[in-house]
Amino acid sequence: MANIYKSITELVGHTPLVELVNFEENNNLKAKVLGKLEYFNPTGSVKDRAALEMLKQAEANGKLKPGQTVVETTSGNTGIALAAFCAATKHPCIIYMEPGCTVERIQIMKAYGAQVLSCEEIPGADKVFAEFGFNPVKLMELVQKQCDENDYYYVSQTFNDGNPDAHYKTTGPELVEDTDGKIDILVALLGTGGTIVGTGTYLREHVEGIKIVGVQPTPDSLSFVEGAEATIDGVVIFKNGDQPIQHPFVVRRNLTFDEVINVSGVDAYKTAREVASGDGIFLGASAAAALTAAKELALRPENEGKNIVVMLADNGMKYLSTNMYK
Repeated sequence: MANIYKSITELVGHTPLVELVNFEENNNLKAKVLGKLEYFNPTGSVKDRAALEMLKQAEANGKLKPGQTVVETTSGNTGIALAAFCAATKHPCIIYMEPGCTVERIQIMKAYGAQVLSCEEIPGADKVFAEFGFNPVKLMELVQKQCDENDYYYVSQTFNDGNPDAHYKTTGPELVEDTDGKIDILVALLGTGGTIVGTGTYLREHVEGIKIVGVQPTPDSLSFVEGAEATIDGVVIFKNGDQPIQHPFVVRRNLTFDEVINVSGVDAYKTAREVASGDGIFLGASAAAALTAAKELALRPENEGKNIVVMLADNGMKYLSTNMYK
């Protein structure tokens, strides 16, 4: 029987879950490390899930009309997904790039037909940078103002409930199905919070005793830190010391984390090179950071024999212009 899809939007999800056997052996890990290879999504990252769900919800509730321009601020992967899906659904797309975006990501978005601009080009951004420096929240407010004035649809992934909803509807159920519910620890990066909140909420409801571990970069590894040796893009620091994570999705959905692990860009890059040459798995920076944290957990004696699922957000193809694989 023929099995022909009509759009790339039909190809999102059902990504493979792979045990990193060589990585486990080479590092004498006590636990099993199961990688959710999100780069098998059509545009190569976990952000395909959120982008598609946010567009679908906007269309369903009338916020996104046929042919209306879609706008987003992003460090890259969400922009790539939106650019592709907008091309497929005939929506013009404008992407404002945050600092630290690689050349490859900009080229990919332009190939999909998006208009790609820097955050400095947001109307009124010069005053924000002069007074606050790089302030994502202030810049988002300016973009919202621009969209209101021009009848554009602003996705705003950081505050859009379609972001975690995508993972509650798809990622969580896939993980339960693939493991028969035998998951002890979920590890995911604290980017917008959508992946870990949506997936974690579903798993908490369906897997007894599961632990949820967030991962964030060390302060010197943020993509907008000038002169940083190795950076982890698409993330900000949401937890400082013993302070609770004040992220919109975390607060609204009341998800608690069992632990938050800080990972340096240097360590993430080292892990990326190791798993590429050892397991043939080619990771991007945020995925490598999550795997670095999973390795730390898998080395602990108390986790011996447990199943650790780690969200591997994207692959290394978008990082070849950096020193990540040099």
